[in-house]
Amino acid sequence: MLNVVALNGRLTADVELRHTNSDIPVCSFTLALDRTYQKQGEQRQADFIDIVAWRNTAEFASKYFRKGQLVAIEGSIQTRTYTDNQGNKRKAFEIVANNVHFAEPRRDGSGNGQPSGGYENHQLQPTSVPARDSDFVEIDAGDDSDLPF
Repeated sequence: MLNVVALNGRLTADVELRHTNSDIPVCSFTLALDRTYQKQGEQRQADFIDIVAWRNTAEFASKYFRKGQLVAIEGSIQTRTYTDNQGNKRKAFEIVANNVHFAEPRRDGSGNGQPSGGYENHQLQPTSVPARDSDFVEIDAGDDSDLPF
């Protein structure tokens, strides 16, 4: 069975780190994700997805991520049941984050959202690639009798 989720959205609030009674780091936060479609004449809708991170992932998220930042999450869907204050049984769906990634350039301290160039530039230099006359190149396969299918 497969339970894999990949999300890219903006944090709705700063990530706050907590610890369980067993001193395990945990944090929960919400990502706002724009829907891919928009009805004509209406504003684009967003979904707000609850995320939970544990241990090192929780510590990393709380240390480096702030409200409004674009974040990429890889994890899995998890459900849990609980009883609310009125005694009603409820079910919650949330994403358990296995990995949390930066999804935009680092911002400078002014908070204006402009990239500061603060990350070291470790881009690979392009290598020379021979020019092609077309997008496809014909390959001579020779004798097809040795193919296994």
